[in-house]
Amino acid sequence: MTPKNIHSLKITAHARLHMGFFDLHGGLGRKFGSIGVALEWPVTEILATKLSENLEKTVANALHQNVDFKISQTIPSHAGLGSGTQLALAVGAAYNQLYDLGLSLEDIAVSTKRGLRSGIGIGTFEYGGVIVDGGRDVSLISDYTANHVKIPPILARVKFPEAWCILLILDDEHKGVHGEEELNAFKKLPVFPEYLADKLCRHVLMQALPALHECDLTAFGATISALQVATGDYFAPIQGGRYASQKVAQILDFLKSKDVSCLGQSSWGPTGFAVFENDLVANQMLTELPQNVCRYVLTKACNRPAEFKILK
Repeated sequence: MTPKNIHSLKITAHARLHMGFFDLHGGLGRKFGSIGVALEWPVTEILATKLSENLEKTVANALHQNVDFKISQTIPSHAGLGSGTQLALAVGAAYNQLYDLGLSLEDIAVSTKRGLRSGIGIGTFEYGGVIVDGGRDVSLISDYTANHVKIPPILARVKFPEAWCILLILDDEHKGVHGEEELNAFKKLPVFPEYLADKLCRHVLMQALPALHECDLTAFGATISALQVATGDYFAPIQGGRYASQKVAQILDFLKSKDVSCLGQSSWGPTGFAVFENDLVANQMLTELPQNVCRYVLTKACNRPAEFKILK
């Protein structure tokens, strides 16, 4: 139970990798559906302090009022790591805790217009680990800004193997598709092949999820590869190729030539990723990567939800 009369708290929200959509066709009544994982780094960290004792019982009408926010760390914006969702949920959660509003995370997500296509960032904020979401009801997709629209349901939460190490491939000079550009992109794309959506759903259910339970990186990587090829090629007319950044693409091609089984681009990029069985393998590969092309960071998955620390 959350203590009442909280005056100040710190919230740490973790970045996420969005590893791909598996049903961009929507023929069964739901569209999108995706898989992703929370990261230990980067994080958004905010310190929230209550300035008064009164607040309207809604987050949407009260943002930036009656609470002082100090941001000590941020996830890089428009890099495909979910910075906007994590900041919005952290701010909304701060209001909820400080003023004891009794809001659910879904209430906060809807009020801050998160989860319009993917529920991965919402799921990682609440649970950590690997999240699979069930996409959106196609009858409600036409208005992406409607407050009444429910967020994608979380279908599965699985622990990411602790030993596996994640390499982030960062192109700091490139920004991924976002905002109105992203909304318009989905309107321009053709109908996604139904047979391909069928195949990708099977990959996620019968390959990726069992592979995580059995710590089988090769099998898990096969699903991620299938998602990345199908969705990357589908989005290529918008982002300029299977991957948004040519620099990141160069590194991913190099890693593929080294038989790395699990790699790709997170969301619209430009951030790329690769997964290795342990720290030793990851650090060895790090020494072989082309230098002065991209920035590299080794991190781990985060199997914990966002962290709340009451200060006073």
